[in-house]
Amino acid sequence: MKARFVCLLVFCGSLFAQQASQPSLTIYNADFAVVRQELPLDLKSGENLINVSDITMHLEPDSVILRDPAGKHSLHVLEQNYRADPISESLLLSLYEGKTIDFEVGTGPTMQIVKGKVIRSGYTPHSDFAMNRYGQNYYQQQMAVAGATGQPIIEVNGQLRFSLPGTPIFPSLTDDSILKPRLEWVLATDKGGKFPAEFSYVTGGMSWQADYNIVAPEKGDVVDVIGWITMDNQTGRTFENARIKLMAGDVNKLQPGAVGGVAMRVAQMAAEVAGPPVTEKAFDEYHLYTLERSTTLRDRETKQVEFIHAAGVTTKQVYIYDGAKIDPNRYNGWNWENIRNDHSYGTESNPKIWVMREFVNSQGNHLGMPLPKGRVRFYRRNDDGQVEFTGENMIDHTPKDETIRIYTGNSFDISGERHRTNYTVEPGKSSATETFQIKVRNHKKEAVEVRVVEHLYRGKNWEIVSKSDDYQKKDSQTIEFPVSIAPDEEKTITYTAHYTW
Repeated sequence: MKARFVCLLVFCGSLFAQQASQPSLTIYNADFAVVRQELPLDLKSGENLINVSDITMHLEPDSVILRDPAGKHSLHVLEQNYRADPISESLLLSLYEGKTIDFEVGTGPTMQIVKGKVIRSGYTPHSDFAMNRYGQNYYQQQMAVAGATGQPIIEVNGQLRFSLPGTPIFPSLTDDSILKPRLEWVLATDKGGKFPAEFSYVTGGMSWQADYNIVAPEKGDVVDVIGWITMDNQTGRTFENARIKLMAGDVNKLQPGAVGGVAMRVAQMAAEVAGPPVTEKAFDEYHLYTLERSTTLRDRETKQVEFIHAAGVTTKQVYIYDGAKIDPNRYNGWNWENIRNDHSYGTESNPKIWVMREFVNSQGNHLGMPLPKGRVRFYRRNDDGQVEFTGENMIDHTPKDETIRIYTGNSFDISGERHRTNYTVEPGKSSATETFQIKVRNHKKEAVEVRVVEHLYRGKNWEIVSKSDDYQKKDSQTIEFPVSIAPDEEKTITYTAHYTW
């Protein structure tokens, strides 16, 4: 039931500061943001009481920065109180504990007023901030308190009831009530006057992500790349006509409950940041994307902006056969000696051929903007002109001129098999020899190139003593056989590895 107020008192006795200009946001892809706004102040020399209510519900109090950007006033926050307990029916009941108030019972002609004394309100104060800071024990204790005292007790006509007799009618808000979260400052300045201060803070409840759609033609691998930025505002506040920047990169930020001041450093860093819908530039060790148009980001709103639209991007479809099927749960923690002595290690075969799509993020390839991490969806046009979904995956933050390779699924018409044909261990000579036969079959109507990957996992020292095809050494324990397979052809690869230790 909703509370009804007979009288609403206006708080007075303190100066309430309100937003007066365009806010600015820097949103990080780690579910937080830095808010910057102009705060008009009218101060007297010495101490001032200031209340600020135009803030988010997830403000981090220790990240607050207040300064005079013109440098004419010295500002010192002597005391800051963060009030995150907006008024609610149960909270207001708690403020009237021990007092008698009216309750509205029924509706219409049968409605009547019943007086009841609030013995216990049932209000259990807590917050997500406190839960995160004080951990699981605090949470469990709070839940125990809520279970024991969460029911209100109201005395009506000398009898106690564990429920409200009706809708409570409160005479007024109490002097200690607030309608939404606010900051209360004791603020000192060296000289009085009116001036616009810069107010910034870190807030949770806001995030952004990048998404990419890649559309290939019916035939060929020259594609269109469309990139979207998606912003989500769950802060409890609407930002009207905001200037928005997006920070991409692995910014270190302490999780709730950790000790330190990283949040303050993030706020300071972002506060120093002073054609296409989105422009990009390097900033510190990260990349900053700026929306060229100001926009309104409403509370509980998801907004999208296109930031890449590139045509004629050259890509390559790559087929990879990594035939060794090794169960990581079974062999977790095994050392070289365990692996050498287990004759069955690495003999299970994976028949699937991976389909990979790769392209270079360069200006010569009609791209070249550092790409923030995000989901990539692949589509190909059918012969009827419709686009069909062919796979998706994630990419990490990718600098310009780097090659992006993305797994999109397994091939339907190409398959492989892998068999070991010999394995001998000679402990006295500290050596072992292992031979494999790999077969790859192409059932497509066109020739394909497949990269056959083999992992030399028996030991660090190895030598390929015989092979049917040339290979490339990719790292200290990986080799790759690039093979071309004609339509309806089977290609067989054999090799023998000799290990010493």
